Amino acid sequence: MSAKDLVEFVAKKLVTCPDSVSVRLIESDTGETVQLTVDEADMGRIIGKNGRTIKALRTLLYAAGTKSEKNLGLEITNQTEAQ
Repeated sequence: MSAKDLVEFVAKKLVTCPDSVSVRLIESDTGETVQLTVDEADMGRIIGKNGRTIKALRTLLYAAGTKSEKNLGLEITNQTEAQ
């Protein structure tokens, strides 16, 4: 399972509008960034109380990146910012 698939799977299980979830992989010289876009109403669910959910998701990405020897990051946007 790739990092993109991992983020998409977890995000779709957390949000109330799974159809609005989209994930892009952006490659750069320093590593890869996974850009997660969700509905504006679901931003709180993805971030979680005191940022716990997003921190856990970033920890999963770090572990996946360590296994595949890649530097992975996570960026979250809502659909109004993405347009």
